[in-house]
Order: sequence, then structure tokens, then C-alpha cells
Amino acid sequence: MSAAEVVSGMLTALFAAAAVHALRHAVLPRGSGWLGRGDGLLHAVMASAMAVMPWHPVGEGPSPGRTALFFAGAALWFPLTAVLGRGGPGLAVLVRRSPHAVGMAAMAWMPVRHGGVTDARTGDLVTGALTLCLLVHALWSLTRDMPTLRGTPGSVGGSAGLSRSVDLSGPYDHFWHGSTAMGTALLLLMHH
Repeated sequence: MSAAEVVSGMLTALFAAAAVHALRHAVLPRGSGWLGRGDGLLHAVMASAMAVMPWHPVGEGPSPGRTALFFAGAALWFPLTAVLGRGGPGLAVLVRRSPHAVGMAAMAWMPVRHGGVTDARTGDLVTGALTLCLLVHALWSLTRDMPTLRGTPGSVGGSAGLSRSVDLSGPYDHFWHGSTAMGTALLLLMHH
């Protein structure tokens, strides 16, 4: 087994588990309402698509144009629901939801980039910017609860409203979001 196959297998396992986690949050009644269910379903679709991506080149499967359009719409979902959500628009809510929009934008970007729609320099700049944003979010998510993990094993915090929709503020949820952001960044670079 080659090193590339090992990495592909690890990414597939990560994204399959993330899809199950997101789907669980979308269907279990936890007081998150329609917004949380929509967020969870979009994350489940994204993680499912990324679970098979290491084994198939971008552009195989569903139409690249439709895939890009779907994920572009999903990328818009997060800032639009932050602006139109309960309690009015807030910069903190928009900032909290923006990494999820970046992940969806990366999924929209991959088929566009491989479809040859942009020149190489523009493609490199967009890929680099998306990768950098994803890596920053991954590192922040994966390291922010380290003292919490040592101090209160098994605790998963949370708050009501919009923050429960995607950012459930528990260390395990930060792990999932950070891990999928890291995996998305890896897929962007692998398919670049």
C-alpha cells in the first residue's frame, strides 16, 4: 500500500465519520431548530462528497457545474443565515459561521479549478487563500479546548440559539470542525 493510499484511506475514514456526526446533529432534536438542521445536512452532504473524493478525481461523478453551484449556494447559506437569523445580524455570529462558508466555498472551487475556468495564477491564489483560511480555522478549533479537555473530561458545553446550529461550543464539536477543515485543506492541496 502506497503512502498516498494510506492518506486517502485516512481522509475517507475522517470524512465518513464527520458525515455521520453531522447527520446525527441534523436529525436529533436538540433544540437547534431549522437552522441547525440545515447546517447539519449541508455538512453531512459535504463530508459525504469528500469521503469519496480521495479515490476519484475532481470532475468524476455528478456534473462539475452542478456540484460547484450546489456548494456555492451552501457557502452563501452560512453568512446569509447569520445576517437574517434570530436576534438580528451580528458580527460575532457572522465571524463564527464564516469558516463553514469557506469550507463550502472550497468544495465549490475544486470543480471550477479543475474545469480550467481560471488561469493558473488566479487558481493558485484562490486555492492558497482557501487553504490558509481552512488551516487557521483547523488549528484554532483543534487547540482552543485543550485546557478544557484536561480539566473536565467528558464535558460538552453548549448554548441555545444560533450558536448551537454549527458551533456547539463543546470540545468534541470543535474537534470535528477542526478535523474536517484540516482534511478539506489537504484535499484542496492534493487536487491542486
